[in-house]
Amino acid sequence: MTDLSYTPEEEEFRARLREWLGDVLPGLPAKPRPDDWPGRRAYDTAWQRMLHDAGYAGLHWPVDAGGRGATPTQHLIFLEETERAGAPYVGANFVGLLHAGPTIATEGTAEQRARWLPPVLRGDEIWCQGFSEPEAGSDLASLRTRAVRDGDHYVVSGQKIWTSHAEVADWCELLVRTDPAAPKHRGISWLAMRMDAPGVTVRPLRTLAGSTEFAEMFLDEVRVPVSHRVGAENDGWRVTMVTLSFERGTAFVGEVVACRRTLAALAAEARANGRWDDPVLRRTLGRLNAEFRALWRLTQWNVSEAQRAGAGGGGGVPGTGGSVFKLRYSQARQELYDAAAEVLGAEGADLDREWVLDRLTSLSYTIAAGTSQIQQNIVAERILGLPKGR
Repeated sequence: MTDLSYTPEEEEFRARLREWLGDVLPGLPAKPRPDDWPGRRAYDTAWQRMLHDAGYAGLHWPVDAGGRGATPTQHLIFLEETERAGAPYVGANFVGLLHAGPTIATEGTAEQRARWLPPVLRGDEIWCQGFSEPEAGSDLASLRTRAVRDGDHYVVSGQKIWTSHAEVADWCELLVRTDPAAPKHRGISWLAMRMDAPGVTVRPLRTLAGSTEFAEMFLDEVRVPVSHRVGAENDGWRVTMVTLSFERGTAFVGEVVACRRTLAALAAEARANGRWDDPVLRRTLGRLNAEFRALWRLTQWNVSEAQRAGAGGGGGVPGTGGSVFKLRYSQARQELYDAAAEVLGAEGADLDREWVLDRLTSLSYTIAAGTSQIQQNIVAERILGLPKGR
């Protein structure tokens, strides 16, 4: 039986964290404009350094990887409390802290961990993600970016798209095909590539919401040292599944807390502007309240299972339950901001109005971190044991 309650030690951890947040948050500078990426990088990395100096950076990372070795439950408390307090999110540090860093901590050599993890935890270096390609998005294993071995380097050529935070990144977690003759799920390797290497060209992509946190990236015979490969050559698909398990495990936890807060604010707005009289809207908001409460409980269960796996030698890597969470959360978030449009009425077309840009952003959540169709396949095959579709 899974215990979803908190221990006295965990509640003590929560109280100390809450006190620290209450001390430091009032002194933070104003957030930079969304389109000021150098300013956003400086703001996000400064916050990361504050977390590092206070002992909260890489909270759940292993001690030998520079973290505090906290339990998944303590990490959950950290995400919950920082979101409730309105603390800065990881922002430009997202890929390094939630994807590349945990992957290197799990799969990297001692030398790789010593080189790349401390700068991530201090906020000194930013990572981006070079996975998707124009013809290999949901079907990631169809990627075509080639890496040809040349002595102690790989020579990489190809194109990536939706490269998160490429504009301000120092490093890229890059998937490449090192054996074009192998089946598509094999012959792939995971490389760490410097973004200032000769042959790397970045072109920002503007989203529907007007932001440019994604870019397309062109690679023209970029030389990457073989020593920058994480995992064995041609074992990159397995390493990638480790990366994606982190992305789908706790990456959205803080956003569940934020959605619950938004839901309460929407109910207050509806009462203030008279739309609360609509019984259909009231039922929608009530159902969403139940949805997000259930998602929070599912999160606690997933974290509890990861903690149990870690105690049993499994390393605490998130499991396939993250796909169940991500699948439902993506849809619930879209439904939340559809409800926001109902509450706002005509003001729902005003981009300066609260929740409007969030509604545009919510449209991407059934695609980001693996499309809903991919998550359905994972749930069907790996949890329910159904045969693979033809």
